[in-house]
Formats: sequence, structure tokens, C-alpha cells
Amino acid sequence: MSTQFAITDVLPLPNSNVQIPRLGFGVYRAHDQKCVQACLDALKVGYRHIDTAQFYGNEKEVGEAVRQSGIPREEVFITTKIMTPGGSPQATYEKLLNSVEKIAGKDGYVDLFLIHSTSSGAAGRKEMWQALERLYEEGKTRSIGVSNYGVKHLEEMKAYAKVWPPHVNQIELHPWCQQRVIDQYCKRHGIVVEAYCPLVRNYKANDPTLVSVARKYGKTTAQILVRYGLQKQWVPLPKTENPSRIAANADVYDFEISQDDMAVLDGLDQGSAGAIVEAVVNE
Repeated sequence: MSTQFAITDVLPLPNSNVQIPRLGFGVYRAHDQKCVQACLDALKVGYRHIDTAQFYGNEKEVGEAVRQSGIPREEVFITTKIMTPGGSPQATYEKLLNSVEKIAGKDGYVDLFLIHSTSSGAAGRKEMWQALERLYEEGKTRSIGVSNYGVKHLEEMKAYAKVWPPHVNQIELHPWCQQRVIDQYCKRHGIVVEAYCPLVRNYKANDPTLVSVARKYGKTTAQILVRYGLQKQWVPLPKTENPSRIAANADVYDFEISQDDMAVLDGLDQGSAGAIVEAVVNE
């Protein structure tokens, strides 16, 4: 299988004519003007996919950056997420609308809206999904999905979901936390797998195995991790506010990690113990 990639690459979402850019830009903990500037820097070097959330408190800034960039709205893929329901189906739906308006104005839309967490329990998850389906039917979001969902959470949805499978499952993924059970389940059902924390928040920058692979290719450890995610058929969402690193993390298209070296990186997996944020619960 060829792994020739380009920054313009997209993946089709299941049962949909929407395509998601294969590389995204994360903005967790980026605030105020720093967030706007980081998004502008990312768009300038070719990213066309920005991942925000209600929990991050920077949806407005992401929308502002896209407007300032001068890039047509339809050329930028914007994702946001809802963490908890609003207390009633209508209140939950209004929380969603509020996000869309912050990002894209009264008549705007987002490209992907996710349930951020499983933490609100089965009833909360159902309420949020049904609100998302309503938003989707109205064209206020072009696709809907989940984050941090294990097999049991995805299976649970079948009882009530009109839209199944969800278009996306965004989970923590990197060599130390490969979440193979849920990754394989999603791939089997056509669910696009997004990788958050693909750079492990730089905690592994001095890992001897990673460092030796990076030296071999003449790349930074971060570039190896982004490329690794792409070759695993994930949609990595690297995050940094440093302009040169923003550019470097997108400069991963002039080399390919060999199968042998992919296997070396695969060998770093620590299962759920390797997660720095959250490993999903599958059963």
C-alpha cells in the first residue's frame, strides 16, 4: 500500500459526501489573541482543519482566525465538541447552536460536531446525540461524531441513533497508546479515527527509540509522530503555538517511515497505561 500523502489529502466520512482533511490543528489551552495567531499561522502553512471544543473556551477565536485568514469558509474544516448536556433536549440543542454562532455567526455552520466525553452517562450521551442529529438535519453541522468512545459506547448508540455509525471517533493515539481494539472496530465500521495528543505533549521527546528513528530520517521527533499517525490511517491533530513548530509539524510529506521502523514504533505500545489523558473503555 502506497503511503504517499500530501497536506491537501482528505478522507471520506461514512455515509456522507463530506471529506475531512487528514491533518488537523489542535487548539487546546490556546487562548485569546494567541489562539487567533496560532490558527492564522497554521492556515498560512497549509492546514485546513482546526479542532476546538466548548471546553477549550476558544471557539470564538477560531472563528475569528478563519475570517481574518481570507480563506473561503468552505475551504476550512472546523470541528467543535460538547462535553455535557444542557439539562433538557432543547437546552442541549441550544448549547450546540451557541457554539455554531460563536464560530461562524447566526447563519453559519461547523463541519464536525463531537460528543467530547462519555462522562455524562448513558442518558446524557443519548440526549447529546439526539441534539446533534437535529443540528445535522438542519445543516448547522455537516457531520457528527464522538470522542473518547469505546466499543460499548458505540454499540449502545445503535438503540437510538438515526445516524450510525458516527462519522468520527476522536481518541488519544500515539505509539505508547495505540488503542488497537477501538481502532480496529472503527476501521471495520468505516468510522474515521482522529488522534488527539499525537505528540504526547512532548513528554516523549527524549524517548531513545523515538529519538533514534528521528535521527535516521533527519526529522524532529514531532515530525515522526505526525507521520506515524498518518501512516496508521489516523487523522492526527498536533497542537503548538510556536510558529516554526506549527510549520514543522505540517512538513511531513517528503519522507515515509519504513514498515520496519513503523513496527519498531508499534512496539512502544503500553496499552491503556500509555495514555496521558484517557484510554477508552471497550466493555
